Amino acid sequence: MQIETPPSEKPYEKPEGERRGLVIVNTGDGKGKSTAAFGLALRAHGRAKAVKIFQFMKVPSARFGEHRMFEALGLPIEGLGDGFSWKSQDLERSAQLARDGWEKARDAILSGGYFLVVLDEITYPLIYGWLPLDNVLETLRARPREVHVVLTGRRCPEEIIALADTVTEMKMVKHAFQAGVPAQRGIED
Repeated sequence: MQIETPPSEKPYEKPEGERRGLVIVNTGDGKGKSTAAFGLALRAHGRAKAVKIFQFMKVPSARFGEHRMFEALGLPIEGLGDGFSWKSQDLERSAQLARDGWEKARDAILSGGYFLVVLDEITYPLIYGWLPLDNVLETLRARPREVHVVLTGRRCPEEIIALADTVTEMKMVKHAFQAGVPAQRGIED
């Protein structure tokens, strides 16, 4: 490790542009995509902003750690799917759930009633062909000016990346799962 001297001057100038809603993408094969989106949701909720979280791959009855905490805080989170594809008994049903869920998410975005809408794991129904990419792009472009949208998931389509204001790619350097360590409650869920 190399020791650095802390900066003594501000390393950037404050932008002069207008504040507006952002499209934020968390993608890549590393851990932390959803976690980062949930952190933004908590930050906005802490500022008394209206937030809605849609999870495209989680079942509506999911009770993971984030569901328990968000419910305790009064932050709405909704599972729209039936689990990951390898757990599904009926992929056409999974596709229909994604389409039905997208209509809910689209309505929430376009309503202007939310400061932040999180579309957790939306890239999967997109890359599986369950959702039309053009409809998602059109919604992101047509959203009210003050609405922020966060999209998460691996292999985010390039068209969304091009439209987004901020894109972070999580890169896996090392993961405990590769060493045979199973998912840990409170860390992975």
